[in-house]
Amino acid sequence: MEEEIQFIIDATQESMGKVLTHLDKKFVTIRAGKASPAMLSGVMVEYYGNPSPLHQVANVNTLDGMTITIQPFEKSLIPEIEKGIMIANLGFNPMNNGESVIINVPPLTEERRRDLAKQAKAEAEDAKIGIRNERKYTNNEIKQLDISDDMKKSLEVDIQKLTDEHVQKIDVVFARKEGEIMKV
Repeated sequence: MEEEIQFIIDATQESMGKVLTHLDKKFVTIRAGKASPAMLSGVMVEYYGNPSPLHQVANVNTLDGMTITIQPFEKSLIPEIEKGIMIANLGFNPMNNGESVIINVPPLTEERRRDLAKQAKAEAEDAKIGIRNERKYTNNEIKQLDISDDMKKSLEVDIQKLTDEHVQKIDVVFARKEGEIMKV
């Protein structure tokens, strides 16, 4: 029984950790002033009739803090890459020089910063919901165990502590991201 209890706690902690990892990945795609290849991580390009992630058909790099360059593996992909960027609706205007696609990342306006901060807050709230769902699932698992009520209460308190720790981590990560976004 002790092993089963430890397994439940470990599984919960791992699942909550995955929620934090997912939030980090979401935050990478939210622009915070400087140009980054991660800004284009959601861009899909039509490659021989199949949608493919941009990073699978081209090298994506940053020249400086405001310029992203995309060097396709095949020059014939340049129009498809430009089209994929436009479809992704990231607010970028791609240009090409016949060899590569260049994106000049415009500075963020105050209004756009606020919108991105709201987007980051929404992602953080979604992560908190994910953490709370894990808590609910685990508490239901605990209720199914054949142990004393005192032991169940003790485990639920432990799970609540885990939940609180992870929610606090989400708040810290969000505050950091919001600071990056709002910094001029």
